[in-house]
Amino acid sequence: MRTLIPLTVLILLTKIGIAQSISTQMGSRSAGLGYASSGITDEWNLFNNPGGLGKINQLSTAFAYEVKPQLKGANRMAATFNAPMKWGALSTGLFRFGDDLYNEQMISIGLGNQVGIASLGVRANVVQYHAAGFGISQSVSFDFGGITELTEKLSINAYITNLTQSKIGEDNQPLPTRLTAGLSYRPEKHIYIATELSKELDYITTWRTGIEYAFQQKVYFRTGFNLKPNAAFFGVGLHKKKIRIDYAVQLNQFTGAAHQASASYWFNSKNKM
Repeated sequence: MRTLIPLTVLILLTKIGIAQSISTQMGSRSAGLGYASSGITDEWNLFNNPGGLGKINQLSTAFAYEVKPQLKGANRMAATFNAPMKWGALSTGLFRFGDDLYNEQMISIGLGNQVGIASLGVRANVVQYHAAGFGISQSVSFDFGGITELTEKLSINAYITNLTQSKIGEDNQPLPTRLTAGLSYRPEKHIYIATELSKELDYITTWRTGIEYAFQQKVYFRTGFNLKPNAAFFGVGLHKKKIRIDYAVQLNQFTGAAHQASASYWFNSKNKM
């Protein structure tokens, strides 16, 4: 019976995945904030809001891995590389979910630039689904986003995934088209607050909110929540010179806990290529 339960869940994930896909939001800072990440500008913008890519000013690379102990084969991982350019910024990344029974993979490339008070970015994705016994399906999708700084403390953020409403598979199942919009507020240098609404076609709206507190700009404490579906999030981060290590846990009554750890590294050069 214990073996059948995870297997049944995986089959359900396969059915859901083909129609809806798994979230590709990554980065433990984002996770600690309940994925209220539309206004964050960091090394994980490619997988969150590509609009933040316009603010990249230094070479960086990052890796993240997420584990769900109660759901075997439902782990996620991602890696990204970011480079400032003379005309803006370039970012590339890899994402994978699942195991040999069912998996989703994505290769992405993003371009961003700062235009006045707005940072704008676009992402192109090659998406691949593989289900044992059903073969491999592939598709191409595009995302677009922006972050506008209204003041030094307040910004408005928005992005859309699958702007072209691409489909995948022989039965033309639609990839998820999702619109997210939110606000970010920094009342003090060491406090960051974010809230946003995310709406996917044919699904109810999700509300995400998160708060981050920085202690001497080295140790970070985070928490957040989601409504519909409901979930609680907690996280901590350690930043030292060119290295950042973050951890987050998500608590959900249906899928149990999800643990995510990520590590980032900034290179010395700040010169644009």
